[in-house]
Amino acid sequence: MAATTRATAPGAPTSRRDFRRVLAGSMAGAVLEWYDFAIYGILAATVLGPLFFPGDSAIVKLLLALATQGLGFVARPLGGIVFGHLGDKFGRKPMLVATFTLLGVSTAAIGLLPTYGQIGITATFLLVGLRMVQGFALGGEFGAAVLMVSEYGEPKRRGFWTSWPQAGAPLGTVLATLVVTTITFLFPGNAFDEWGWRVAFLVALPLLAVGFWIRRSVEESPVFRAAQESAAKAERSKPQRKRSSVVEALSNPLPVLRGIGMRLGENIAFYIYTVFVIAYATTYFDYDRGAVVLAVTFGSIAQFLGMIGGGAWSDRVGRKVAMLVPAVILVVWAPAFFWLVQTESLPMLWIGVCVGAFFHGMLAGTEAAWITELFPTRYRYAGSSLVFQGSSIIAGAPAPFIAVWLIENYGVGTVIGYLVVTMVITVFAVAVSRETKGVDLDAL
Repeated sequence: MAATTRATAPGAPTSRRDFRRVLAGSMAGAVLEWYDFAIYGILAATVLGPLFFPGDSAIVKLLLALATQGLGFVARPLGGIVFGHLGDKFGRKPMLVATFTLLGVSTAAIGLLPTYGQIGITATFLLVGLRMVQGFALGGEFGAAVLMVSEYGEPKRRGFWTSWPQAGAPLGTVLATLVVTTITFLFPGNAFDEWGWRVAFLVALPLLAVGFWIRRSVEESPVFRAAQESAAKAERSKPQRKRSSVVEALSNPLPVLRGIGMRLGENIAFYIYTVFVIAYATTYFDYDRGAVVLAVTFGSIAQFLGMIGGGAWSDRVGRKVAMLVPAVILVVWAPAFFWLVQTESLPMLWIGVCVGAFFHGMLAGTEAAWITELFPTRYRYAGSSLVFQGSSIIAGAPAPFIAVWLIENYGVGTVIGYLVVTMVITVFAVAVSRETKGVDLDAL
């Protein structure tokens, strides 16, 4: 592993053990983040909607449950701003520990909530509040995780190494479906709906314990340390007024806007192929819920392979080519996916989900390196967080809700159009951006 050529501080070599710890700590947060997301998405229609939202309509309850999921994304930009500023000022490691702890505790707390039937509307507000806390923590979590790997890893293989924190998303989804499947088997019938579902959220506690132990032992980013030393020397020779890293990132908005544009279609595609498809296939067609969840599980495995493969490929052909190819394919695949689902054939559904998830993975696996390479060290955390979380609130947060609302009111053609148009925006954003492969993070 060429990470041995890096430095934990100027002049000090990074060991294989240091880099493995950084990689494991970064992935632990990503797995927990997407485990929570997948658990909520899987349980939204069948459990959380009926237990936490009043009303007689199943569609309304589903929409409210998905909207609450989206509310968690509203707090993400705020978390990105707060933790981005603190991370660029005090370092990546403290943010790794703080955001991960906050995320794990709030996820587990959902498993302890009383229901609407027990305490009324207060239960709904508590669920919404915890989703907001999760969103705030996630706003700073992913930026820190990707940056640590980017700034530690070998520059020539940066695309490959940064694809691993990205790959925490499908791994978290697979873990979530395995946990739900196991709990459903152990607590059949009403036992699962009444209290067994809580176990799925409480699983966050052992994940938190393991991840916290790993992250506490991680050393600070060598690139950040070097940048801090250079800044301190410059400050001693010529004192300057310091600005927030968030303000610096926003004062040069083009990289932020390009990053958000690139993430727009990618984000929406992810939620269509992993969350919306479950509600769509089981609500509007005669698919068994367990069979659809299994298809999404295997789709997540395909997505994982696509992410790792896409990241590695970008180290050879460049970030732009590695993102443009899958983005264009996803534009074409959107109508094909919905046609395959409408055949009401389970094998066709599997093909639709797995192919879409694989090419989404290729696109997302490359974007982590590309986004971190857009910004200089002094505001890299803030800039990356603004891209990751700014796109989440306009794309990821409302995507399942918008898709269900569109199909309910205007038909499936509008959902296809929604996916195609946003993916075209992604293609355009990548096409007009500069190539970043090989950029020296220390020099930025």
